[in-house]
Amino acid sequence: MSFSIAGKTAIVTGAANGIGLAIGRQFAEKGANVMFADMDEKRLKNELGEQVDDSNIRYFAGDLRERLTIANLVSATLDAFDEIDILVNGSRQVVSSNPLDPDDESVINLLNQNLMPALRLTQQVARRMIKQSDPESEKQSGSIINLSSIAARRTHPDLLAYSVSSAALDQMTRSMAVALAPNRIRVNAVAFGSVMSASLKSILKEHRDYRQDIESHTPLARVASPGEVADAVQFLASDGSGFMTGQVITVDGGRTLLDPVAAPAH
Repeated sequence: MSFSIAGKTAIVTGAANGIGLAIGRQFAEKGANVMFADMDEKRLKNELGEQVDDSNIRYFAGDLRERLTIANLVSATLDAFDEIDILVNGSRQVVSSNPLDPDDESVINLLNQNLMPALRLTQQVARRMIKQSDPESEKQSGSIINLSSIAARRTHPDLLAYSVSSAALDQMTRSMAVALAPNRIRVNAVAFGSVMSASLKSILKEHRDYRQDIESHTPLARVASPGEVADAVQFLASDGSGFMTGQVITVDGGRTLLDPVAAPAH
């Protein structure tokens, strides 16, 4: 069983910082060609500027809520590497919402931010994976991994919009897995709990008591590193998970085994 992704080409969105950046860097270190995509061009340049001359690293800046931007991302990846074997939909945003405020549009905004770009990019990349695949081969044509959250299964009123968008992403994962299975394209997701991402670092600075609360409600009693999510994503991207599709695997230190924690999960 091989967990290698060497020689494969991956698009990783949300790749300018935190979890997406960790995934992209790990993929590149393991020998994959990686297109790092994010809206924040300045941060992409700061993080990757000196590495872009490497043969297996490129970056693309743009707003993936726009259909043209998605098409341009796919074209830029093909121009650089000829094929696309892996897609990691990691672009995501966390915002608080008021479930009792009729003027709160956070649910619509997060569906447009966290769900629709992933769906549209999956559709475009899947078409390319089908086109480049060998119909006579039994090998997988591609692997698509969505980054989700345990918020899809936990209830926290302040995270209504994030929970709804995460649950929608999980269902999209299952639906697209069935739709693309005849083309040998696998679609899975990683739902994680508290990971030391840029957003969580910012929250912990403002609410120092959250960390103790999170750790006390997590059986492994700590916050995960972005690299631990990257390990799970690499597994799903590799042939080692070749008979897995439509699955949402959980990386949360056991947190969902217990009663809901008072502090939001990010």
